[in-house]
Amino acid sequence: MKLCHTCKRRYTDSLQYCLQDGTVLSPIDDPPATLKFEAAANRPNDSMKRYLPFIIIAVVLVAGVTAFLVFSKKRNGGDGASAFVAATPQNSSATNTTSAPPEASPTSTVGLTKPNVKISSPVVLDEYGDYQCPPCGILYPMLKQIESEYGSQLKIVFHHFPLAKIHKNAMTAARAAEAARNQGKFWQMHDRLYRNQDAWKDLDDPRPTFIGYARELGMSADRFTRDMDSAEVEQRITSDMEQGAAAGVTGTPTVFIEGHMLRYEATNLDGMRKGINFMLERKAVS
Repeated sequence: MKLCHTCKRRYTDSLQYCLQDGTVLSPIDDPPATLKFEAAANRPNDSMKRYLPFIIIAVVLVAGVTAFLVFSKKRNGGDGASAFVAATPQNSSATNTTSAPPEASPTSTVGLTKPNVKISSPVVLDEYGDYQCPPCGILYPMLKQIESEYGSQLKIVFHHFPLAKIHKNAMTAARAAEAARNQGKFWQMHDRLYRNQDAWKDLDDPRPTFIGYARELGMSADRFTRDMDSAEVEQRITSDMEQGAAAGVTGTPTVFIEGHMLRYEATNLDGMRKGINFMLERKAVS
């Protein structure tokens, strides 16, 4: 387009002079200033367009690394102490439940290999268990393996916590184990009860089966039968249950290491190893 500056008429580019007054026409290629300003404002910044893909990639990478670190922290828990409940609750009114040990361990960064330290006394692991409880049956071989790995550095103590309301034969099984203790065969009967859990758990009367185990273990069947019904045996079981309830036990299995309750998520091989290793390092004698 061209413009006549005298009469302000506009003409096509093919004309050279104003048709009204003959003034030489001037080209008007540039848009008004306001239009140029709006165009510049709406035009994307070239440098931003050039670096935008790299900025997006960087943001995605940072988000990914952050998510990984958060997940790892939740999974690892920080240190050996994270294997344990923060504080052992003194609560005996909670409802009894049965909790299966999970397969994976989210406990801590403490190593899984036992530390090479000298200790003046073994680490004590207390289990509160129910012989009819399926998760206790799952935990049983794990504890046997832990016992084999740590040898004299570890002492395992079993406490009765039969959940009689949901396991009809749990109390009778506890009586059988305590009756066997009177003849020096507690751990042998303990092993039989867990290894053969499926054979007796649904029986209407498991007593004949337990008496059979006693005979197989070389015990006096008559004494074993009497002791199962004795007040002494009943009192030992009751004492374990009261002690567990006072320590915050509400279900089975519940494990304590040196008096510290192991977290539910850590009640597995790796969790117990890390908890024991943590306590071994604390008990180390210089």
